[in-house]
Amino acid sequence: MNQNIIIRQETITNYDRVIALTAKAFEHMPFSEGDEDKLVVNLHKSNTFIPELSLVAELDGQLVGHILFTPMRIKSDQETFESLVLGPVSVLPEFQKQGIGGQLIIAGHQKARELGFQSVILIGHQEYYPRFGYKPASTWGIKTQLPLPSDDVFMAVELTEGALSGVSGMVVFPPEFGV
Repeated sequence: MNQNIIIRQETITNYDRVIALTAKAFEHMPFSEGDEDKLVVNLHKSNTFIPELSLVAELDGQLVGHILFTPMRIKSDQETFESLVLGPVSVLPEFQKQGIGGQLIIAGHQKARELGFQSVILIGHQEYYPRFGYKPASTWGIKTQLPLPSDDVFMAVELTEGALSGVSGMVVFPPEFGV
């Protein structure tokens, strides 16, 4: 884990560098469709964008990582629950596998808790995210209409204990996600 990493809120002056960083981070990922940078552009413009939940990792003045959390809903027949969707998490290829993504996730969870959010949903690597407390969303009866390769890539985490108790339903992603 790199101790010289500074995790801070993204600023508007960082937007272009974050977009470029995101494109580069996903350039050679086999599971990527190559549009994560466009997603970040659209989320920045969204009326649900929360600047405090867009964090960057900086090393010696260079942006090396970025994470973004966006409000979303879980709808059941009776109720609607507020949550966040995590994505994307981007780290420049030459800085991957050094714990930077993990530092961004932990800092993002902390900031989300401070802002009153109680859970996070994501679609991601089933061997990576469980180390941060993520479990299959089906554990709570949370579903998605997205066609996924397996149930265990659709995950959720409680930011406060018991936050998803009694929560079930269909995830409604923000329109910027194109689903």
